[in-house]
Amino acid sequence: MIRRSAPLAVVLILAACTAASAQTAERPVMIVVGQEPTLPIPTLISATVNQDVADQLFLRLAAPGITISTAGDGGFQPQLAETWRRRDSLTLVFDLHPKARWHDGRPVTAQDVLFAFGRARDPKLAPQLATLLSTVADVSAESERRVVIRFRTAYPEQMYDAVFHVAPLPAHLLQDVPPDQLAQSAFAQKPVGNGPFRFVRRVAGEFTELAAVPDFFLGKVGPSGVIFRVSTDPEARLNLVLSGEADGYEATVPPSANRARVEASGKARTVPTPTLTVVYLNFNQRAADKRTPHPILGDVRVRQALVHALDRPVYAKALYAGYADVPVGPASQMLWVREPRAVPSAPFDTTKARLLLAAAGWRDSDGDGIVDRNGEPLALRVIAPSSSYARRQIVQIAEQQWKAIGVQARIELVEPSVFGQRRREGAFDVTADAATQDPSPSGLTQTWSCNGGSNITGFCNRQVDSLMQVARFAKGTSPARWRQVLRRIDDDAPAAFLAAPSNVVALSNRVRQPVLVPWSLWSSVWRWGLAPTR
Repeated sequence: MIRRSAPLAVVLILAACTAASAQTAERPVMIVVGQEPTLPIPTLISATVNQDVADQLFLRLAAPGITISTAGDGGFQPQLAETWRRRDSLTLVFDLHPKARWHDGRPVTAQDVLFAFGRARDPKLAPQLATLLSTVADVSAESERRVVIRFRTAYPEQMYDAVFHVAPLPAHLLQDVPPDQLAQSAFAQKPVGNGPFRFVRRVAGEFTELAAVPDFFLGKVGPSGVIFRVSTDPEARLNLVLSGEADGYEATVPPSANRARVEASGKARTVPTPTLTVVYLNFNQRAADKRTPHPILGDVRVRQALVHALDRPVYAKALYAGYADVPVGPASQMLWVREPRAVPSAPFDTTKARLLLAAAGWRDSDGDGIVDRNGEPLALRVIAPSSSYARRQIVQIAEQQWKAIGVQARIELVEPSVFGQRRREGAFDVTADAATQDPSPSGLTQTWSCNGGSNITGFCNRQVDSLMQVARFAKGTSPARWRQVLRRIDDDAPAAFLAAPSNVVALSNRVRQPVLVPWSLWSSVWRWGLAPTR
């Protein structure tokens, strides 16, 4: 009997292990983030982490491919639109997928697309989006599933503008919600989307939980859910990955030692991927009253001096361990018009920096090591989010290098929410920014044009605006005109463009064949496979 019962015992033990392994594999994917996603609603999104969550809940008509080609009609992948075609040089026609559903079971219709475009094109509700969609003349519905988008003029990025900026919203749930009350509505607290995951709950300050949609119309969803876990401490975020609790963490580097720590853990590995991120020190060009130039940074010579004083190539190499280069202007690695291997306008030159300061009237008249003018020292308030290791390092390095030319930097490390508020209010002289750009160069108009919706510093160069207008509507797909834009921005030094980094992503070993999309890193989590583990 002993011999006969032994196999049964082994079977029972193996069955228990298999069940436990299966249960572990069903554990939701955990993505650890440094900021809380409080408003992941299309047309209201103002932070990258909100976009990360929104991309799990809401689909676009179509999405750029991995190579992020934004010029022309090719290279896009179907999402809510099953097919599309060009009717003429000004008109695109989209047919919605017949099985696309909102998470409450209602079908996605053309009215949902029209509703979202109506909100996005209203400059009072969404000034940034309205600017980006200014070339759209009309959006109409020819049937319940057919949407027609007509443009004011012919230009290469019509398809991109038609699908990227606006994710449809459920009109049947929001048509009675006043636009200015959407952010405070019940929908904003528990959004109803149409993507691979549905909203479950948000525990303030801790996590946002999403669950897989079992009958998702584009295919089977791999993970049972996604949890966005919040931790404002970079070391704590990394430890969640090293312990095996978290499955994904972006921007593992810097510091460079983190990559070796992840690889040595046995529970995760690193995956470098190009990004749409550009890191820079942004110079406020407006005084506190917002109407007059900044008393120090309104002078281009001072801004150029501050850039000349920064040893940007050494900084990028040291901080990002070779996973970054110094861009010409605000050009990330994945911006297809960037100028490869170009030399920025202001190379490291402390002698040139001092001469520029002197020409602007800033000299060390009392020998204390700080330049002054009319008895006032050149001192700048520099803010950075305490949750970002990279940006904390940025401002500390800048403090030392600016000190060498007689400029005093007063560093203020603040919580992410305070940092965001200070930026919006213009309560700073210099801010350490890490911007995730749109895949299209036309997105540069948001921050670097006179009336851009994200222009928080008052930068305004009419020549740049003119060059942007010409580049945006030029025929063909040559990057030459956009490179003129980037070079002219770089010359005017509205910021010190420090690095265009790669993203060294830390992924749990239980993640099989991950798909990482540069323009929205976690948007393809639903296609991930997970290995069963004990």
